[in-house]
Parts: sequence; structure tokens; C-alpha cells
Amino acid sequence: MIKSIVIILSMTLNSCFLSMNHGIEMKIINETNQPISKVEFTTTEKIRVIEIDKIEPNDSVTAFLSMKKNKKDGAYSLTFTRANGKKEITTNGYYTNGIALNQWVAFKIEEDTTIVKFDDLIH
Repeated sequence: MIKSIVIILSMTLNSCFLSMNHGIEMKIINETNQPISKVEFTTTEKIRVIEIDKIEPNDSVTAFLSMKKNKKDGAYSLTFTRANGKKEITTNGYYTNGIALNQWVAFKIEEDTTIVKFDDLIH
């Protein structure tokens, strides 16, 4: 009986901590030889947007996107402009009912592509 109470209490506290961090951590790594600018990270609902003016070559930026007001299913979107003026949009990943399925996402910007990596799913 005591084990059951401890398990239920543990699961309740875990779910409370997950809801306090209602969102996703993102990291953008610029592995090019040129700066990227006008960087925006958001969800397809576009309720909140992380805006970064510029990320220099071989530099990175980390931020937390709050999803407290998100309600629908959707994906994550990264938009940025390369030094040659070319605007790029990468839409990837998935969240459901406004809840992130992952704790973090990393975007590695290379000269000719963007590599996206998510952590394991939140259990």
C-alpha cells in the first residue's frame, strides 16, 4: 500500500514539473563561414516567437520557447536569412495538443543544409 502511494505521489510530482516547463529548449548552431540573420523559432501556431538578430559563424544560441498558450497539434519552424540574402525555412518535429513531445531541439546550420536533431520523447 505504501509503495502504491509513493509511486502515485512520484508520478503526480513528475507531471507537475513537466507542466511547469511547458515548452521546448532550442539550440541553433551556425557552422558556416558567414553570419546568419533574422532568425526566428516558433511553432506552426505562431503564438510566441524567439527572434535573434544575428548568429555569427561558429557560434550558437540557446533559448526556451514557452508553449503555455499553444492548444493544437503542430510542428516547429526555424526561419533565417543566409549572408547571400537567401531566406530559409525549416519545419520539423511534432507537438500535440500544445504539448511538446521532446525536451529540446538542435538546429545545425551548415553551408548547404540544416540538420535537425530532437532528444528522446518525454515519457
